[in-house]
Amino acid sequence: MNDTRRAILEALADGPVAGPALAADLGVSRAAVWKHVEALREADFEVESGADGYELVDATAYSAPAIEFGLDAPFSVEFHESIGSTNDRARELAADGAADVAVVADEQTGGRGRLDREWAAPSGGVWLSLVCRPAVPPADAPLYTLAAAVATARAAREAGVDARIKWPNDVIVPEDGDYRKLAGILTEMEGETDRVEWLVVGVGVNANLDPDGLPDGATSVRAEAGDVDRRRFVQRLLAEFHRLRADLDGVVPAWRDLAATLGRRVRVERADGAVVGTAVDVTESGALVVETDENERVTVAAGDCEHLRPA
Repeated sequence: MNDTRRAILEALADGPVAGPALAADLGVSRAAVWKHVEALREADFEVESGADGYELVDATAYSAPAIEFGLDAPFSVEFHESIGSTNDRARELAADGAADVAVVADEQTGGRGRLDREWAAPSGGVWLSLVCRPAVPPADAPLYTLAAAVATARAAREAGVDARIKWPNDVIVPEDGDYRKLAGILTEMEGETDRVEWLVVGVGVNANLDPDGLPDGATSVRAEAGDVDRRRFVQRLLAEFHRLRADLDGVVPAWRDLAATLGRRVRVERADGAVVGTAVDVTESGALVVETDENERVTVAAGDCEHLRPA
C-alpha cells in the first residue's frame, strides 16, 4: 500500500473527513483523493461518503491492503485468492532477493507439510509463508520455527483457543491426554556453512473451517471458539513473530511456556532409529532432550515426535 493511501485510511479511521481537507493535509488534488478512495473501495475497504466527508466504517476484508493496514510488523503482504503453495511462491521471492514478505492465500491447492505430506488448505484457513533474511548461522534457523509456533499459538489463544505446542512444529489443542492438531509449520532454508541466505517459514492454521471436513485428529479455531477475523489473526501472528525474531534469546523460554511436549512420554522417529522416553527440555537451539527408560539423555535435533499415553 502506498504512503498516500495509508495516510488516507488512517485519517478516515478517526471519523468523517471532507475531501478538500484531506487534499490540503496530504498535498494532493481532490481528484487524487477521490481516486485513492475508489481504490480502497475496490480493495474491499468500506468507505462511506456523507455530508461530513469520507469515513472508514469497516476494514475487515481479507486482502493485502487490509492486512497491511494497522500491521505492527515490517512485512509487505502478497495476497492470493488461490495458489498452489505459499511456500513455493515465497521461495521464488527469496531467490529473487526479497525480504520481509508475507505470502498469504485464501486457499492452497498444493499445500504440503513436513516430509512432503499433503496438507489440506481450503478457503477459510490461514495459509501464509514468510520470507526472512536473518543475519544468523544455520544452527539458529530452528529458532525461527519455534518462534512461528509461539506466534501462532498466541494468536490462537487470543482467539479463545487453548493452543499449545507439540515439538517441533505443530500447534495443538490438548484433549483427554491426547490432542488435536490446529496448525503446522514448515521452515525451509538456503544458506552456507556460516550464514543463512534466506528462510521461508510456512504456517498453516485451520481457522474458519468446519471440523467435519478436517482429517482425523485435527481441529479448527471455528470448532474450538467460533469464527475468527482472519485479518486480525494474521496481523497478531506477524507482530508476535517479528517481536520474537528480534529477541532470539527469548524464543525458547516463550516456547517452554506453551509446550505440550515437555513432561510427556514420547517416541521420536529419527533416520537412525527411534528414541523413546520422557521429553524433559529443549536446548537453546530448539533440539528436544529426551530421558530414555535407561536414564540416558538424548538430544534430538530433528524427527517426528509422537506423544505416548502414560505407561
